[in-house]
Amino acid sequence: MTAPATKPTATRDVVMNRVFDAPPDLVFRMWTDPKHMAKWWGPHGFTNPVCEMDVRPGGAMRIDMTGPDGTVYPFVGTFREVVAGKRLVFMATAQDHDGNPLLESLTTVTFEDLGGKTRLTVDARAVGLAPIAPQMLAGMEAGWTQSLERLETLVAQQ
Repeated sequence: MTAPATKPTATRDVVMNRVFDAPPDLVFRMWTDPKHMAKWWGPHGFTNPVCEMDVRPGGAMRIDMTGPDGTVYPFVGTFREVVAGKRLVFMATAQDHDGNPLLESLTTVTFEDLGGKTRLTVDARAVGLAPIAPQMLAGMEAGWTQSLERLETLVAQQ
């Protein structure tokens, strides 16, 4: 991780595993094609009207996750590692509406081939950078769980 701009307020590591009834290339595509990612990223009821991704090492990402109440939760990031069908590593920073960092997360996603199925592992390590960060970190596991449920639904429709 890069050195935070402010003193960390809290940290949280979440590791999740899920098996999808689809090959790794399909599941990987759901993570790397912005039109697909926009459909599943975030908790139930959230949308992603802005979902831009340049999926290559050093490539940027920007997602404006929008809650059911219309609140926009922007984040920006950079891909660190991209191995098609196997692995994604990206750094993401949740921001306030003035572009100030609230939370920084290093996420590693691995796609393991199980003979036509995929074991997906998400390892997200986050550092809070603002007073609101502990509240955000507290919802991290639930947020990832709901995102992966939405991803599973999308994969099943492909």
